[in-house]
Amino acid sequence: MPTYEFKCLKCEKPFTMILSISEYEKKKFRCPKCKSSKVKQQITPFQTKTSRKS
Repeated sequence: MPTYEFKCLKCEKPFTMILSISEYEKKKFRCPKCKSSKVKQQITPFQTKTSRKS
């Protein structure tokens, strides 16, 4: 499942969520610290694994 990184706009705490794509599409994210729904997704690098060698 994909990992998404967010930052709370109220308390400014960064947090990470592991969500399925269907959960992500619901867009019901809340800060785990202050429970605010005012969060912004952060742009982060990612890496993929494949079974073939390049």
